[in-house]
Amino acid sequence: MNRIKALYATTIGKKFIAAVTGLVLFGFLLGHVAGNLKVFTGSTPDGIPHIDEYGQFLKVAGAPLVPEQFVLWSARGVLLLSLILHVLVVSQLAMLSQEARPVNYVKSKKKAASLPALYMMFTGILILGFVIFHILHFTTGTIQIGGFEHGYIYQNLFNSFGNPFVALGYIFVMVVIGFHLNHGVWSLFQTLGLDNPDRNKTLRLISTGLTIAVIIGFISIPLSFMSGLMPDPVAYPHDLLTGHK
Repeated sequence: MNRIKALYATTIGKKFIAAVTGLVLFGFLLGHVAGNLKVFTGSTPDGIPHIDEYGQFLKVAGAPLVPEQFVLWSARGVLLLSLILHVLVVSQLAMLSQEARPVNYVKSKKKAASLPALYMMFTGILILGFVIFHILHFTTGTIQIGGFEHGYIYQNLFNSFGNPFVALGYIFVMVVIGFHLNHGVWSLFQTLGLDNPDRNKTLRLISTGLTIAVIIGFISIPLSFMSGLMPDPVAYPHDLLTGHK
């Protein structure tokens, strides 16, 4: 425990934590967008949307070895902790950097820094707030916009993103995440020592390409519902979903 505290107290330790938590969060985004895109794959012969099936699978993952939703909420806990730690250490690194040069440069270096780099802390805090809102909106149903029913994911998406203000709000946050992610993935390569003059161009292309793919995937969902391209939800009994294998 003392070694962990000693590591956390150093700048290198904070950068390592930022890199590891960033990697965890990026991996989650890749998996999350892949699962969410099931909204476009249609329904089963019984009329159950594939996205609803996928949601049910996540709930029962690990059962009967562990209680239902144990794996799901454990993963959510790890992700939320990773996000909080990520925002915390990035904020601390920004403050340490500012304290190391309290006198402003005669010539600002802001022009040399990328826009995502300048606003990483701000976008990180915004994303943390969005994640909390997103959980309350689509997971717990605490915040209801257009109606909410547990388990009926497609219907909940249809009801919420049918509201242009909600859809555009989500799209805006996805763009913010894109700025953050593009710089973050590149910083991850640097922190883990993967950057090299011979391959930096390739790594930057990978960073930008992955970011664009993930963000387009996320944006396509609210955009499709808002545009009226998605079919209306079909009613089906919930026990059909829970008993469907």
